[in-house]
Amino acid sequence: MDRIVLCMKWGSLFSSEYVNVLYNAVRANMTGDFRFVCLTDDDSGFVDGIESFPIPDIGCSPQMWRHGAWPKLGVFLADFHGLTGRALFVDLDTFICGDLTQFMDHPAPFIGIDVGDNWRPNRVAKPKDELLGTGLFAFNLGEQTQIVERFQADPQAAFDAADIEQVWVEEHASSMEYWPVDWVISFKRWLRRPIGVDLLLHPHAPPVSASVVAFHGDPRPITLALPGRKRWDNLPHMGFGQVPWARDYWLGYGGTLPKA
Repeated sequence: MDRIVLCMKWGSLFSSEYVNVLYNAVRANMTGDFRFVCLTDDDSGFVDGIESFPIPDIGCSPQMWRHGAWPKLGVFLADFHGLTGRALFVDLDTFICGDLTQFMDHPAPFIGIDVGDNWRPNRVAKPKDELLGTGLFAFNLGEQTQIVERFQADPQAAFDAADIEQVWVEEHASSMEYWPVDWVISFKRWLRRPIGVDLLLHPHAPPVSASVVAFHGDPRPITLALPGRKRWDNLPHMGFGQVPWARDYWLGYGGTLPKA
């Protein structure tokens, strides 16, 4: 079975460097053969090894492109650019810091991040607290087609009912499971310092148990890597300045930074 890592880029929020850095990080942390595919409206600047395909048109309105990530549902089409095999979808605002092979090899029909109350250090999962996040999920291409088919039956009704795509996926995926709680961690919940302490100390470095750090919303990963002492967090948090482990990650996987 082919193994395919998927990501998606549209508009100007993320540059091609984000795709290149993610590709290099995946390549360094995945054993065996795989294909790296970016769904995009602009593949300029991609390094060799990255395949690009258009983002499928599934009937998203302009509002759906701006709010949530509804175009992601295109990966569930029965005929998805002729691709087959096991897919691992990874958001661009993600750091890969450990083995990804275990994610690709997981046999669950659909598996994603639990971003509920349990997405915190030292928490024991409770079913009532679970909430799906689509920042990193795996499935077999050509399966779970009901997710996009039910959306396409009435896109506006789907948007009105779910607001963001991860709620829709959670409600319509079959045989859904969640990654172990410490495989994918949240920068905000695991690494960011408490309010006040963040004036004095940089965020924690990722623990060795984590393979993936998700930067959902602000701050974006590159802002932590930028030189200088500019604040990168939002009030009441006061994170500022270049974070050494974020800088080393970005540069180590082929990214570039402006001079201070």
